[in-house]
Amino acid sequence: MNVGLNGKQSAGIEVGQRAAVGRRRSNIEIIADMLRVGENGAGKTEIMYSANMSYSQIQKYLDYLVNQGFINRVDMGHTMVAYQVTPSGFKLLQTIDSLMEMLGSSGDGVD
Repeated sequence: MNVGLNGKQSAGIEVGQRAAVGRRRSNIEIIADMLRVGENGAGKTEIMYSANMSYSQIQKYLDYLVNQGFINRVDMGHTMVAYQVTPSGFKLLQTIDSLMEMLGSSGDGVD
C-alpha cells in the first residue's frame, strides 16, 4: 500500500470531478496541474504559482509525487533544484486526462 496525501496508507487517491468556478479542485486535478507544469522541468516556485497552490500544498504534493516516482528532484547547482516529470508521471498525466475526458470535463455533476 502507498502512503496517501493525508499521511495515511491508501490504495490510491480520490478521483473527483473537474473543478467548476467556486469549487475546490480534487487531488487528481491538482496532481495533473503539477505534472503539466513539470513536463519540461520546473522549480518549486514556478510549479506553485502555475498550479495555483499554497506553499504547504506544494510541499505535501511534491513529497508525494517524488516518493511515488512520478516526479524526480534534480539538483541544478549550488542551491538550485528543479522537478522533472518521470516516464511514469507522463503516463499518469495521460491516464488522468483520458479519465477526465471520458467523465466529461465541464464540471457538471451526476444528479
